[in-house]
Amino acid sequence: MAKKPLYPLTEPMFYVLLCFHRGVMSGTEISDYVKKLTSGRVGLGPGTLYTILGAFQAENVIEKTGSEGRRISYRITEKGERLFQEEVDRMRKCLADADRVTDHEE
Repeated sequence: MAKKPLYPLTEPMFYVLLCFHRGVMSGTEISDYVKKLTSGRVGLGPGTLYTILGAFQAENVIEKTGSEGRRISYRITEKGERLFQEEVDRMRKCLADADRVTDHEE
């Protein structure tokens, strides 16, 4: 079975998609929100962020909604929402497995 592009998501990819649940966002807004949300644990430098945004656009996970000068805004697509939900489900299963193992350790 061929691997799905972009799956599983890296932690920075996950947080980028999570941001779009707030609505349309620009790269700077995404970077600032992820830093605030994670208390600085996850940082998105420009190289990482714009590589992710480019890959997401190429795979139709996000789409450009407009631009104002150098500021470009994006939103999540239906495909992106499905990808995000698949990742949330995968992570929940991982945590449930970890809970089952660690709850039985003595």
